[in-house]
Amino acid sequence: MPPPSTVSAPPGERSLTSESTPSTARQVRRARFSESGLAWLMLLPSVGVFALFVFWPLGRTLYLSVHGNDIFGAASEYVGAAHYRDMLSGEFGGVLATTALFTLFSVVPAVLGALFVVLLLEARIRGVRALRTAFALPFAFSVATASVIFAVIYNPAIGVANGLLGSLGIDRVNWLTDPSIALPAVCAATVWMNFGYNILVLSAGVSAISPEVVEAARLDGATGWRLATRITVPLLSPQLFFLVVVSTIHALQSFGQIHILTKGGPDQATTTLVYSIYEKAFAFGSSDFGAASAQAVVLLVIMLGCTAVQFGVLERRVHYR
Repeated sequence: MPPPSTVSAPPGERSLTSESTPSTARQVRRARFSESGLAWLMLLPSVGVFALFVFWPLGRTLYLSVHGNDIFGAASEYVGAAHYRDMLSGEFGGVLATTALFTLFSVVPAVLGALFVVLLLEARIRGVRALRTAFALPFAFSVATASVIFAVIYNPAIGVANGLLGSLGIDRVNWLTDPSIALPAVCAATVWMNFGYNILVLSAGVSAISPEVVEAARLDGATGWRLATRITVPLLSPQLFFLVVVSTIHALQSFGQIHILTKGGPDQATTTLVYSIYEKAFAFGSSDFGAASAQAVVLLVIMLGCTAVQFGVLERRVHYR
């Protein structure tokens, strides 16, 4: 008997293959269409949320940035790039410089300080769990709560900071009213607020390092500083890269601690780009939504640029396990 594949259909009857192939193709297309429809149906809530809270506000911001507005903030005539030109001729350069300094002195000490503490906590000492909990405690405080605490600490009359300086024979310092000191004081408060989260992330990264790798390095003679710099820190590079990117974005968006501690003063010494947007749009009865929207677009471009540079430069040094 010949193989079934060689048997031909009797005359007048249609081949089973020729009859089933179009039907199978239709079933496959119907199944794919059904799966695509189900996928879009499941994505619809997320797309709706993004459209309502991300895409629509972004489009509205771009629209307002090229339009003037009346005293109530409603968009009026088209002004093109006038708001952007006004930024170049005003005090916007100082605002950008303050934003850059605030970001630099908020991100770098918080990340490097957390790394240093985590490396110290890896030493086999008593009470390391209690110390880890104490260092991670700032993560439990909201921005408003931490800002109020630092407002009390920086109080020139009864604050802890001036009390410590007085015990050392140093004159009192106007932490939040001296233009040369206000920005570092706000940066110090921001570092403390972010310290706990950074320690938690880096501690989780250290816990994920294989004990076999550490033991092999120790057998090769790597201890102390060499073990930390050659093994631990390179294996923590993904967590460090994540913290640098996220902390930079958070610093560029910081508002609460500045508003509670200094309100952008004194003499605009702590007026960052986000706080300048707030002043243009809402503070002191202002409703210049066009100028505020233009600054918001600039802030978006800065954040995208910083993230792109970080991914282009720092990610090359990341060692993914």
